[in-house]
Amino acid sequence: MASPPRRPMSSIDKAEALFKAATTKPAEAPKARPVPGPAEQVSLKLDRAVLDFFQEDGPGWQERINAALRKAAGLD
Repeated sequence: MASPPRRPMSSIDKAEALFKAATTKPAEAPKARPVPGPAEQVSLKLDRAVLDFFQEDGPGWQERINAALRKAAGLD
């Protein structure tokens, strides 16, 4: 299928296109989210009620605490 014929650009159209290209701010790329590295073992004191809350659902409570902390820190 043939493309439609191009309309010739006037010198004013060309100048406006160049001006627009030179003055238009390029779109910002989305900020890359930090990739979590390997977990680091730390000692942390938590209230008993907080620990009970995360342990209620069984195994994986440490990952749930980590996810909650990442969300609170704005990392997710």
